[in-house]
Amino acid sequence: MSVSIHIENLVKRFGDAEAVAGLSLEIKPGELFFLLGPSGCGKTTLLRMIAGLETPTAGRIRFGDRDVTNLPANKRKIGMVFQSYALWPHMTVAENVAFGLKVRKIPGPEREQRVREALAAVQMDAFAERRPGQLSGGQQQRVALARALVVKPDVLLLDEPLSNLDAALRIEMRREIRRLCRATGITSVYVTHDQEEALSMADRMAVLRLGKLMQIGAPRELYANPASRFVAGFLGESNFIPGVVRSVENGRLVVETKAGSLVSTRPSTEQISAKAEVVCSVRPEAWEVNGAATGENALSATIVDSLYFGSSAQRHLELDGGIPVKVFEANPEAHPHGDRVRVSVDPSQVVVLTT
Repeated sequence: MSVSIHIENLVKRFGDAEAVAGLSLEIKPGELFFLLGPSGCGKTTLLRMIAGLETPTAGRIRFGDRDVTNLPANKRKIGMVFQSYALWPHMTVAENVAFGLKVRKIPGPEREQRVREALAAVQMDAFAERRPGQLSGGQQQRVALARALVVKPDVLLLDEPLSNLDAALRIEMRREIRRLCRATGITSVYVTHDQEEALSMADRMAVLRLGKLMQIGAPRELYANPASRFVAGFLGESNFIPGVVRSVENGRLVVETKAGSLVSTRPSTEQISAKAEVVCSVRPEAWEVNGAATGENALSATIVDSLYFGSSAQRHLELDGGIPVKVFEANPEAHPHGDRVRVSVDPSQVVVLTT
């Protein structure tokens, strides 16, 4: 049965440095939950406290109804997958996977059956007698996953497990990890700084900065409705256009910018009033380049640079008022450097932020 993870007012200090600053969140049973943020944001420290490898300075951690705050790692029923695989080079694949079961004194016949099942789950049963040095990086990571799963943990913890793999293998292993988490139903916590990895795999995720929780939610929700400039800029790319709110009426915000007026109908995560200084966040793919664009949210711009990819183009433009923006254009027309164009964006794609 899957367990939930409850983190309550968790603090971790190293001397005068506060790596985790009073953080609270709940991870649902069976969820693949991501901790995402730049280096130094506290995500790995938080994972290590969940694992029992670091002791919190303050706060509490529960697995379901069980308080594990002060339990050592070997009493928490966790499986852990590391960035470095951490396989024993002198042991076979089967022996590596069986190691945790031997420590737990699982009888031989049951141990062998569980090893076979775990290797089959990660599609490595044909490699049981090989040693880690005879495997590719992706195969070694599959073995590390099997070793974590074979002990039937309550919680699976993954610490940047794909960062040592090349791009093609990372994509393959993303699918594999997500498949395994769904198939086993184990509550899983995954640490990464890779936004694409989190967006493509997570059920929900938490974005951290300087040890604090900035926003939590499903990938699509956080990408479409960032609560701050930091989250908008960290999750993918965004254009930030400063301005002042001219009016707020019937769910429509009109923002006056140096490039002209921008209207937003996107519900805000905070209360915004007229005359407030704000930043409009617009994703590059939300713009449309059209020389005849008129009406609401149609602005004039100059082509500064273009990268042509056949089916798409990446445009660097300068809006009137000297505001640079990046635009991803599908089925692009030919626009030479210095060409004047009109760009437009649907009001539902303009996110107004005060921070």
